[in-house]
Amino acid sequence: MAEPAFWNDQNAAREVIDEANTIKQWSEPWNDLQSRVTSLAEMVDLLEMEEDPEMLAEVQSEAGSIGPKLEDLQLRMMLQGPDDARDALVTIHPGAGGTESQDWAEMLLRMYQRWAERHGFEVELLDYQEGEEAGIKDATVEIRGQYAYGYLKAERGVHRLVRISPFDSNARRHTSFASVFVYPVVDDNIEIEVRDEDIEMDVYRASGAGGQHVNKTSSAVRLRHVPTGIVVACQQERSQHKNRATAMKMLKAALYQRALEEQEKEKAKLESTKTDIAFGSQIRSYVFQPYTMVNDHRTELKIPDVQKVMDGDVDPFIQAYLREYGAEHVA
Repeated sequence: MAEPAFWNDQNAAREVIDEANTIKQWSEPWNDLQSRVTSLAEMVDLLEMEEDPEMLAEVQSEAGSIGPKLEDLQLRMMLQGPDDARDALVTIHPGAGGTESQDWAEMLLRMYQRWAERHGFEVELLDYQEGEEAGIKDATVEIRGQYAYGYLKAERGVHRLVRISPFDSNARRHTSFASVFVYPVVDDNIEIEVRDEDIEMDVYRASGAGGQHVNKTSSAVRLRHVPTGIVVACQQERSQHKNRATAMKMLKAALYQRALEEQEKEKAKLESTKTDIAFGSQIRSYVFQPYTMVNDHRTELKIPDVQKVMDGDVDPFIQAYLREYGAEHVA
């Protein structure tokens, strides 16, 4: 059955509005920056004709503030992928190693939550599976904000931790791994076919932070997509129906990302993200002892202040990644 004409008109109008908003998001910052640079040049011309200490101080202050704005716009030039402007789903899995790796996975979860807060993004914890002693077995968080996926796609991969384990009575140094997968949140405009017969659903009692309903009702939902083996879970809401709806959104996002990765492999433009959570596959190493250092193995950027990074300051790594790899996707 053909769609009603008014439905097509609504879709067309929405596409036009979205395109207009995208153009506005780009044009307004550039126009503002151009106006500020023009004013700055005029003040410099005046200073060449006559000294003015107050104007000189204003010029120096304005020049110092324009630099970061220009750098931010240059980075945004690297975010022109079809999904870069979307919200992001971040899923974190610990590698082998039991409690130590599970604790490391929770540390990464906190790091990305703090990063999102720094940028004023909205954060919603969709799934949280506690470890037996400490840490997490799995966690999924949705981060909503402009270009959230475009920035966080730089974090996709295996993260390696080296430290003296607080869980080792002999105070030995341990190496742990955790994987971070990042998916763009798929909206209703993108059709991802998910057949009911391809889905297996389990319900269970929620765990972790979640209010009085936790562990009292089987409201949490886990979905398994049989053809691909993809598993998602949600326990955020009290309602099993709402959790299933959110889990379906997560599943569609994962399937969409999977389709993109298959296209990327065919074109040989991006490396696969499905790597083993072990030695040799990490994108970044975080060393707490015997020295402190965070080393990104893709860009070779090294930052000695590991605590600052763990507190959410991962922008230098994201920026370095975009400068090195983002330009490949700019027409």
